[in-house]
Formats: sequence, structure tokens, C-alpha cells
Amino acid sequence: MEYFVSEDSIVRKIWGKADTILFIFAGAAAEFALNKAVDWLYFTGRLPADPLGRLFSTVEYSRQIIFSDQESALKAIDRITAIHKGVENNRGAQIPDWAYRDVLFLLIDLSIRSYELLERKLTQAEKGQTFMVFNRVGERMGLAGLPKTYFEYLDMRDEHLRHNLVHGELTLDLYRQYKKHLGTSRYAVLKQAQLLVVPPLVGRHLPLGKLPWLLVVIWTYKFLRMLKVETFLRNALLPVAYKAQIISMDNSQT
Repeated sequence: MEYFVSEDSIVRKIWGKADTILFIFAGAAAEFALNKAVDWLYFTGRLPADPLGRLFSTVEYSRQIIFSDQESALKAIDRITAIHKGVENNRGAQIPDWAYRDVLFLLIDLSIRSYELLERKLTQAEKGQTFMVFNRVGERMGLAGLPKTYFEYLDMRDEHLRHNLVHGELTLDLYRQYKKHLGTSRYAVLKQAQLLVVPPLVGRHLPLGKLPWLLVVIWTYKFLRMLKVETFLRNALLPVAYKAQIISMDNSQT
């Protein structure tokens, strides 16, 4: 069977761990809130009503693509494209290509940053693999202006971060929703995770604090992982509504 992502790819290792996915989710929550196109996510009303569910659906679609055979992955990408086309038709406007690229770019970047935070530094070849997987998703979606190489992506990522982020009223509203849906303690953990994983340009726009006390937790976590009891700590930090879904991500690599 031909898979969309080869079975020995680093991308499967990155997206096959619930721990890494949680940090990808945290970083995405920060960057989505700052993106100049966030009003598109508000148009349907789904994001402010259930911000965690909306972000987890983005993560789940990514996992479906990464762990599917070629045909199923292409169908999943086409479904994503069709969903967005439906939103465009309802609003009578078109989502700009740069907004789509922003999502692909943040998934590449946060995949690398999250894995390196929790596991180890990636090689240049592994970073290139990560870029190629998500770039192929963009090509299937028919996006214009995609980078040709990982190094071209780095330049475009930096340019997008400098031009497409804004801290506005929707940013404030999303963070109010995050706190409402997570509760005070988990909301504090979310902001700590964001502090550790988001690019510096993203962090400058948000009041995430400067003291990364979660690093101590991560060091403890890595030690507990050696003892095979790390899941107790991880599960204690998970939103109850998504606990089973996230835990299952450790094993559902099909």
C-alpha cells in the first residue's frame, strides 16, 4: 500500500505522539488568534463557540492525511478544500492564498519546534521532510505561491509572521474563550506551552509572560517518561472533553 507519508518519515514520529500534538495545538491556538484572517474563522460562528474543538479538528485532519494511504489522504485534502469553498460561497468572498499558506507554514514550524522541545533536535533532512509533506498538501489544494524548498519556506515564513499578525479585538475574544473553556489552571498551562513553542515574533504580540516555569515540568516529564509513568502527568493537564481523543493519538497511527 502506498502511503501519503512514508512509514519511516520523521513526520509520522512527530504526529504519532499525543505530547507533541498538544504543543502543536497550543502554538496554533496562539497564532490563529493573531492572524489577520481570523475573521474567516469567526464567520461560521464555530470558532468562538468551541475554539478547542475547532483547533482539534484542524489537528485531526492533519493526522488523517499523515497516516492515510495516498488515495484516502487526497480525499481528505479535497474535503478540506470543499469545506473552505463552501464558506467562501456563503460569505461571497475568497479566502486569500496567504491565509492558507499561513496555516501550512505554522504546522511545519510547530511540528519542528514541538518535537525539538520534547524529544531532540531534528536534522536538516528531517526538517526538509516535514516541509515537503505539508507543501504537498498545499499543492493538492491548488494554492498559489508555495515555496519550492525548505530554505525558501523559511524566508516566506518570516515574511508572513512580520506582515500577517495583528493583536486585535478578535485576539482578545479568543483568549477569553480559551480561558472559559479550559478553566484558570489549564489556561495558565496553555500560555506556558505557547511561551515555549511559538516563534518569537508571535510571542511579542501576546501577554504570555517571560518566566517559563513549564520547563521544569517538562524536565520532570522527561524523567517520568523514562520510568514509563509520564501519562499520569500528561493526562492531568488535558481538557476533559478531549482527553480520550488525545490519548488515542499515541496509538492510532493508521
